[in-house]
Amino acid sequence: MLKTTGMAAVVLPDNVLFEGGVGETVRKKLLETTDLHTILRLPTGIFYANGVKANVLFFDGKPSSKDVWTKETWVYDYRTNIHHTLKKNPLKLKDLKDFITLYNPENRNKRAATYNAETNPEGRWRKFSYEEIIARDKTSLDITWLKDKSLADLDNLPDPDVLALEIVENIEASLDSFRAIIASLK
Repeated sequence: MLKTTGMAAVVLPDNVLFEGGVGETVRKKLLETTDLHTILRLPTGIFYANGVKANVLFFDGKPSSKDVWTKETWVYDYRTNIHHTLKKNPLKLKDLKDFITLYNPENRNKRAATYNAETNPEGRWRKFSYEEIIARDKTSLDITWLKDKSLADLDNLPDPDVLALEIVENIEASLDSFRAIIASLK
């Protein structure tokens, strides 16, 4: 519950952004009843178990209205082609300076995209309209446009120790998921 004048930043795992059923209903309601103005896509393992990708959703509470409150949502992709590990390369405040500047908390109406399909396809900051989001399959907020260079360019792979750690993190996250399923079945 958020007061009509309240502001929130909520950390959520990726699956919350694209699951169907109740997840889709919750996302539509969030877009309708709040101003979901920003999504920050974070690298793997920052907030949740190893291998789990997280996002921060920024939204403002609004009074009841027959009109939808979210008109546009800005997305900052700090995940694609970014590698952090908890020990060797932990996320630091300086890593998010670009996002903080582009977020422009003093005047969100003066934001400017860094992404441009022709002049800067590697730009990490991009705006999506409510109509673009609602038209996505299941109203998915799992929005990405950058190409993962590690998948496209085999000469540009992360160091082997980073790859090995990511594999271990993904396996551990999978095992945790299976353990949770087994526990729920008992």
